[in-house]
Amino acid sequence: MLQRKQLMDGDRNRAVVVSVARYDPGVPLGQRPGVRKDEKRLHRTLSRLGFKVELHSDLSSDEIYQLFLEESRRPVKDCFLAVLSSHGEEGCVFGADGQPVHLSRIFTYFNNDYMERKAKLFLIQACRGDDLDDGVEVDSVTDTIESSSLQYLSVPVDTAVMYATAPGYGAFMHPLGSVFLQTFCTLLEEEGNRNLELTRLMTRLSHRVAYTFQAKGRVLGGKKEMPCLLTRLTREVFPFAEPEKDGGTTGISATALVDPENVRRRTPSIS
Repeated sequence: MLQRKQLMDGDRNRAVVVSVARYDPGVPLGQRPGVRKDEKRLHRTLSRLGFKVELHSDLSSDEIYQLFLEESRRPVKDCFLAVLSSHGEEGCVFGADGQPVHLSRIFTYFNNDYMERKAKLFLIQACRGDDLDDGVEVDSVTDTIESSSLQYLSVPVDTAVMYATAPGYGAFMHPLGSVFLQTFCTLLEEEGNRNLELTRLMTRLSHRVAYTFQAKGRVLGGKKEMPCLLTRLTREVFPFAEPEKDGGTTGISATALVDPENVRRRTPSIS
């Protein structure tokens, strides 16, 4: 029975949404109104695109680690999508118990034979520091650069990580949902965006958030948010492409990858 379920799971792309809205008593982290709005919309949007979606709420740090360890060894058709939504700092998000979940550790789980040649996308809705974005370019501090480098080195090949905000900056959450994840869903629901190659879609997501969102209120009024993409993709990926009525896919298949054998070869040179 278990083997049959695994085979069925392997016939579909999978999405796992892990979010923390309420923290354990005594944890000095504020509640996050709007998380349930994000969960419901992600489930609805991704399910319509053929993903098998699982929601996990208010897990402890150890439970989050264990969940992703198990998920990294489950069959998937072409693409695995993970969403982590919580309070955070650069390099980590926090479980419901207030303990850090280091993203580099999560990423390394997916560097295995089960996920080889599968497209992997992580969406991180969490702060990466305390700074607020005024919409101007600033220099990053040294420790932020070092932390970002560590995360990059831990990311497996054929993986993209899209952060809600740049290193060192805060990410906004609203009672109606986060601007980052709500905009992601809006793009997938609009005509034409679903068939975009993944990096083009993420670029469009960055543009939409950066140029259409501006915080309101006396304290945060005028502050902006700029998503940040980290990618180790070696091929073009189309994880949300719409299937045609005849059962095929529009243009290139849903997660069609460029076959290395079809890439024009050139003689190596040193200049």
